[in-house]
Amino acid sequence: MIYALNTLIVVATVLAMEGVAYAVHRYVMHGALGWGWHRSHHEETEGVFERNDLYAVVFTVLSGALITFGIAGVWPLRQVGIGLMVYGLLYFIVHDGLVHQRWPFRYVPKRGYVKRLVQAHKMHHAVEGRKGCVSFGFLYAPPIHHLKARLKASAALAARQVRRRTGTDAEPHPR
Repeated sequence: MIYALNTLIVVATVLAMEGVAYAVHRYVMHGALGWGWHRSHHEETEGVFERNDLYAVVFTVLSGALITFGIAGVWPLRQVGIGLMVYGLLYFIVHDGLVHQRWPFRYVPKRGYVKRLVQAHKMHHAVEGRKGCVSFGFLYAPPIHHLKARLKASAALAARQVRRRTGTDAEPHPR
């Protein structure tokens, strides 16, 4: 019975981490606080590592600390730490491997769920800078037509804001 409960906690943590990752990605990484590290992920970088990889280090240390405290007897921190570690491995495989092709081998999905993940993340990077991005999750991607509509609406809003700032928002006079 305890093994089933421990397994359930690990699985629940992996599932909950998608929500946590979404919030951290949208509000911290794309916010004023975390953009300094995350910007490197939205720009061309040289070398194997980018500053954004520091987020993986932070979550790895957090996972290790939870597992350590759990082993020391603080139940269920070990299971939560293992769930965080499993989510991190899935992130590494899907995001770094499949989406950004940071591995020596290449696989381009032709259809299905994995193709949608890749498309959604490419749409996340379709916007320059930190504003106006869509699809902040890592293992879940909304339907592509929803993301396209949100990108289009975001671009239209940005264009209206530029016109207001530059004073070109008035309708031209008919000739």
